Amino acid sequence: MTQTTEADATAEDIRPIKSSRPRLSRKWSLHRAWFVAAVAFVTIIGAAAFRSVPGLLIDPLHQEFGWSRGTIGAAVSINLALYGLTAPFAAALMDRFGIRRVVAVALIMIALGSGLTVWMTAAWQLLLCWGLLVGLGTGSMALAFAATVTNRWFTERRGLVTGILTAASASGQLIFLPVLALMVEAGKWRPAAVTVALAALAVVPFVWLLLRDHPADVGLKPYGAKEFVPKPAPVPGAARRAVTVLFSAARTGPFWLLAGTFAICGASTNGLIQTHFVPAAHDHGMPVPAAASLLAVIGVFDVIGTIASGWLTDRFDPRRLLAVYYALRGVSLLFLPMLLAPSVHPPMIFFIVFYGLDWVATVPPTVALCREQYGDDSAIVFGWVLASHQVGAALVAFLGGVARDVFGRYDMVWYASGALCAAAALMALVIRRRTVPEVTAV
Repeated sequence: MTQTTEADATAEDIRPIKSSRPRLSRKWSLHRAWFVAAVAFVTIIGAAAFRSVPGLLIDPLHQEFGWSRGTIGAAVSINLALYGLTAPFAAALMDRFGIRRVVAVALIMIALGSGLTVWMTAAWQLLLCWGLLVGLGTGSMALAFAATVTNRWFTERRGLVTGILTAASASGQLIFLPVLALMVEAGKWRPAAVTVALAALAVVPFVWLLLRDHPADVGLKPYGAKEFVPKPAPVPGAARRAVTVLFSAARTGPFWLLAGTFAICGASTNGLIQTHFVPAAHDHGMPVPAAASLLAVIGVFDVIGTIASGWLTDRFDPRRLLAVYYALRGVSLLFLPMLLAPSVHPPMIFFIVFYGLDWVATVPPTVALCREQYGDDSAIVFGWVLASHQVGAALVAFLGGVARDVFGRYDMVWYASGALCAAAALMALVIRRRTVPEVTAV
């Protein structure tokens, strides 16, 4: 009781006998929620290191082991599918065991999966390490983690915070891609895999020491809340709850529209550009470090675009934002086959900037629509919507590799993805709005 009283007095109360100093403290103090968001940002960056690897290692693994691009793409597909399918269960597990425990275990799994690849000699080991271990680990660190942190710690600025945490994945790509590309170009893909493992392990102490599960743990209100919110009791039966929420949401039309649009989002980003852009550019004679640097530039503008999207989501209809994002992405993909060349030229740079601003700008409005439609269950529902995102990504990661093996080029994949984005824009516009009471914490 003493801790709660002191925290409330420091952060909120202005008592007459201390009328001057508390006013200064209230003006200049920073709410603990922003520190939690900062730790979550760094954590997602550490987990995002692996997201930079698959596109870089397709050619080295093909050359060293003779595995087909379809086989390598299958490992990436398993990873992407598990990344999504694990997310709703991870969100439910966070309600049961707390954010810190789930995230720490997830980071250790990523480190194990990436580190063990240096000793692999058969394709099934790639499927096990890249696919199963890293897929489960990154799935527990997926955007449902960002949604859970945002819902618990913030009642105001949720769109902005969602955008910032979503941008963390792109920031990780920006940090790791150039370094890993130079390692791979020098014929050292194994040190690149070890670097990813060490990055994941390095974040574990930050999570365990600084991350907190709920504002009530430190006697605070969520940021922007008018009343103190008690910490909810642990929810038993995490798997059962995740499935129950799915069955309930699946009876509503907006769920299928959100899942469909987000599946196309995954197909046109993680499954397509992140997995196949580097080998596709290399097919046209572009050096791997140059192609990887272009992906890193996408990461730079992704940070800007995603944070801006979060700001816009707090102010405009998220359905219309989604329609604009998907339409612009589809148009850009239709032009990509004409832009690939041995060197980097101004039209390609324009594509990279344009595409980067749109990369995951879809996340804040999608999270906002889930919150609007499903209230307290929104983080878990978003986990299932994210699962559809990753299933779409997994299909294109695999089919893109198969198309390259069969046709010798990627053009058909670019055109098909552009057409899918047009369909996603139309789907977003027909989602019906719903007004629900404000949710202060989950």
